[in-house]
Amino acid sequence: MKKTYVLVVLIVVQLLCALFFVGNILTSVLGFAPISWQISEYIEIGAALGLLLGIVVGAITLRRTLARNAQLDGQLRMVSGAFTDLMYERFAEWGLTPAEQDVALFAIKGMSISDIAALRSTSEGTVKAQTNAIYRKAGVSGRPQLLSLFIEDLLDDTLSPSTLAEPAAVSGVGFAGLRRRAD
Repeated sequence: MKKTYVLVVLIVVQLLCALFFVGNILTSVLGFAPISWQISEYIEIGAALGLLLGIVVGAITLRRTLARNAQLDGQLRMVSGAFTDLMYERFAEWGLTPAEQDVALFAIKGMSISDIAALRSTSEGTVKAQTNAIYRKAGVSGRPQLLSLFIEDLLDDTLSPSTLAEPAAVSGVGFAGLRRRAD
């Protein structure tokens, strides 16, 4: 909230500075009586300082935003890698063949049977047989339940009662929940 307030105040100051310079030009063009030279110089110095302050604060804000984006990109890569590790760990636990692993990965990505068949250069019947084998080995009846296994693993620790008491813990990228619960 404080950062937002500072940025809003800074934008207003920059707007007033810009309006001063535009107004100064307009008074000259339209022939209005100018204000005293000394007051005009003080106002110009203040406006120039306001614009310089805006540049400095804008640069600092940009640097912080870029650093935060880089941090979030790193966290996203970590999470993506952890999810991929989790998938292949589950595939190994279920004893999926390499072909079934490919089909399972495409199914988790939401691809249709026909799309998977086209990508793998196989018939739709083969892909259907492989998906049925995947569901049987995973102990589920279909794609939604297969997806729910992975979602459940991701949410295990994220939504536990201890983290619900601390909102900051939910926003972190703790993936201790990527392990399978002992049922």
